Amino acid sequence: MALTDVKPTRSELINLKKKIKLSERGYNILKMKRDGLILEFFKVLEDAKEIRGEMLEKYDRAFEMVALANTVEGAIGVKAAAMAVKESPTLDLKKKNIMGVVVPDIESQAVRKTLAERGYGVLGTTSVIDETATAFEELVDAIINAAQMETTMKRLLDEIESTKRRVNALEFKVIPELKEAGDFIKMRLDEMERDELVRLKKIKAKNA
Repeated sequence: MALTDVKPTRSELINLKKKIKLSERGYNILKMKRDGLILEFFKVLEDAKEIRGEMLEKYDRAFEMVALANTVEGAIGVKAAAMAVKESPTLDLKKKNIMGVVVPDIESQAVRKTLAERGYGVLGTTSVIDETATAFEELVDAIINAAQMETTMKRLLDEIESTKRRVNALEFKVIPELKEAGDFIKMRLDEMERDELVRLKKIKAKNA
């Protein structure tokens, strides 16, 4: 705000005081929001670390099992068992709110299946195929959870950065400029009041 554009009037000073009060209130609210979002982010971060670790374990387990299944059943047998599954997993993408930030809430269906739902038949395969299927179903579940957590983290980070910029703008630009304009108006009003007193004294002296 350029001081040359400021009108040195009492009404303008009153308006500036209202703006300062409103800006300071907004600053305090945004600061609390930023701090709350940071706390939420670190909570999600801890969960995300745990889920990512579980996902990597399940990844290793799934590929160990498929290697074993290839050895026991042969690549064609494993592929035939995989192709027998009729129903593919589906995802239902919903939303939830964390301190005003919309984050994904993913619900999966048909990821984990019973032996009957897998379609390959228990008589023509060994238990290795069952264990391999279970391992991959668990891996898919873990990937879905990890994707949800990482998307949540990204959304929270984006909101933290946005809120931080607004807090900084209020703290270092908007509020100081408003206060500077208020001080300028007070100074000009004081000067005008002194000039008016001097003028009135001169008129009084002339009429004495």
